[in-house]
Amino acid sequence: MTITITTSNVNGIRAAERKGIADWAGRNTPSIWCMQEVRAPQPDIDRIVGGLGFEYATAGAVTDPGELTAMNEICRVKGRAGVALLSDLPVVDRRYGLPGLDEDVDSGRWIEADIRTPQGYEITVACVYVHAGNVDDPVKMEQKYRFLDTMLVRMGQLRDEAARGGKQAVLCGDFNIAHTPLDIKNAKANEKHAGFLPEERAYVDRWLDEYEFLDVMRDLAGDIQGPYTWWSQRGRAFDNNVGWRIDYQFATPELAETARGFVIDKAPTYDARWSDHAPLTITYEV
Repeated sequence: MTITITTSNVNGIRAAERKGIADWAGRNTPSIWCMQEVRAPQPDIDRIVGGLGFEYATAGAVTDPGELTAMNEICRVKGRAGVALLSDLPVVDRRYGLPGLDEDVDSGRWIEADIRTPQGYEITVACVYVHAGNVDDPVKMEQKYRFLDTMLVRMGQLRDEAARGGKQAVLCGDFNIAHTPLDIKNAKANEKHAGFLPEERAYVDRWLDEYEFLDVMRDLAGDIQGPYTWWSQRGRAFDNNVGWRIDYQFATPELAETARGFVIDKAPTYDARWSDHAPLTITYEV
């Protein structure tokens, strides 16, 4: 038996609702769905998630919309960030926020759920939204590096638990870093831009090497250019596939080994998009 895990930056869940996210939910019904940049007050989130539950029920993924478990954290800075997680599997524990960070700007960027798979295993799923950063704004870059440094502590804990035979873990989200030139269309032109700085990319090196997480999609795809998950709204970046791969699933080794395939569901046309990111879905046989 397999489960599907989707990560998608929705670029504002209210805008995504207007653009057809519910239709996508009804066609795909991922077992676990991690969303970033929800950017909405709680009443709107509850209403929209309720509608997604109806789509799951109509598709037969659940028998009742109320069976879809939802959790989210809103950023304390209005209009910023916000993460959410939906699952039609049992959620046995929930944690909010990245331990070690309590500033308003860091809220709404990290939630964790311990989820029981159909086979009875428990896995930890973290929904993550990393600061974008801006090389012209030292404060924003400091915020990004502070968040990344704090992430290392939690990733070490998750790695150690998995290595001891405890819960395997997967970090899903928009990390706002393209790791290598394979993950960005115009690598040379972006070497001094936030998201492709050598200092940022070095964090991903550490996650894969020192912390022993695997970049699941890259391992499945191999050393090919892309495929990308985000395209700028400017110009004709989407139409010309001038993109970045900044949405990932980083998993501990035992869970990563169960990955069987991935889909980046890029919309067929610019007008058909409900976000400037495409959902990344990976199938696991856990």
